[in-house]
Amino acid sequence: MAVVFTKPHALTDAPFHYCPGCTHGIIHRLVAEVIDELGVEGKTVGVSPVGCAVMNYDYFNCDMVEAPHGRAPAVATGLKRAKPDNVIFTYQGDGDLAAIGTAETVHAATRGENITVIFVNNTIYGMTGGQMAPTSLPGQVTQTTPYGRDVNTAGYPVRVCEMLSTLDGVALAQRVAVDSVKHVNEAKKAIKKAFQNQIDKKGFSIVEVLSTCPTNWGLTPVEALDWLREKMIPYYPLGVYKDEEKGARLK
Repeated sequence: MAVVFTKPHALTDAPFHYCPGCTHGIIHRLVAEVIDELGVEGKTVGVSPVGCAVMNYDYFNCDMVEAPHGRAPAVATGLKRAKPDNVIFTYQGDGDLAAIGTAETVHAATRGENITVIFVNNTIYGMTGGQMAPTSLPGQVTQTTPYGRDVNTAGYPVRVCEMLSTLDGVALAQRVAVDSVKHVNEAKKAIKKAFQNQIDKKGFSIVEVLSTCPTNWGLTPVEALDWLREKMIPYYPLGVYKDEEKGARLK
C-alpha cells in the first residue's frame, strides 16, 4: 500500500496541547513540511513566543530558543547575526508580535533582518483568557470588551502586513488563512517562500496567518471557521502586500 500522508520529520511525536478546533496545529505542520522540503532541519533555529504557542519547542525537531514576551524578532536578530548560515524563524501570536512586541517587529523589519516571521492572528489573547488584542475587530466581544471593542476608546485594530509593507527592509509581507484546503495550500506556499527568501538572503519576510480561537470566541470549531471567513477576512483581506521579487504591493 502506498503511503500518501505522513507526519513531517520536523515535527516531534509530542501531542499538541492546543484546544479542539484551534488551527495552531495546522500552522505547525505547514512550517514543519516546509523545513522538510527545503532540507534545512539541521540548521534551523525557531524562536518561541509567549502565548498559546509558548511550548512549540516541544513540537519542532529543530533547535528552539524561548524569547521573552514580544522580543522574538530581537532574539532572532541576534541568532541570525551570530549564525548567518542558519535558518531562523519566529512563531508569534498577535499579542506577542503586535502589542508588547511592536517595536521589535517594526525595527527588525525596517533593518531588513534576514529572518522569517510566522505571525498567527486570531484577534484575541488566547493563553491568558481572552482579552482584547491589538487585532481584535471593531465590536468584537472579549473579556476586556464585554460590550464589544469601541474604537472611540480602544482605537482600531492593527493591520500588520499593511503597516510593514511600507518599510524598505521588508522582502515579503503576505496574509493567508487556514480555514479551507485551498487556503491551507496557499498558506504553505507563502511560508515556503518566506523561508526561501531567507536562504536567498533577501531580507525580512513575514507571513500573517488568520487563525481561530474557538474557546475564547465562545464558538464551536466549525462556527469558528465560519466566523473567520465572515468577519476576519473582510477586515483583514488575504493577499501579498509586498513582494520585492515581483515588485508587488497591494494598496
